[in-house]
Amino acid sequence: MATRTRAKSGKKHASRSSTRRRHRGRKSTRKWSAGVNERSDALDLERSVFKSGSARHIARSLKRSAEASKRRKGTPYQSAMSMLNFYINRGGRNLPARRKHTLERAKVELRKAFGRAS
Repeated sequence: MATRTRAKSGKKHASRSSTRRRHRGRKSTRKWSAGVNERSDALDLERSVFKSGSARHIARSLKRSAEASKRRKGTPYQSAMSMLNFYINRGGRNLPARRKHTLERAKVELRKAFGRAS
């Protein structure tokens, strides 16, 4: 049996960088993270829950929201912890150390609230 080899056409496919260049001039009016909260099966959170200074208050609020939500896919614990991590990661390096510490403590409180303390 003879095997055939296909000749290369010599055409190059459009690279992603050319696509990226076309959209560079356009400025987004909304933040990506805000869209995630609206369109995904995210929790319906209390207003300004993450601005609270108390880790326990943040954890209790997330727990209430997760248990009451009909939009979540996973367990209430998974949804609450996921939303807290999303907020921490969204803040990134811009999150002050004190604020990040409070949110990390909120994770511990959330684990306790759901009976998953380690």
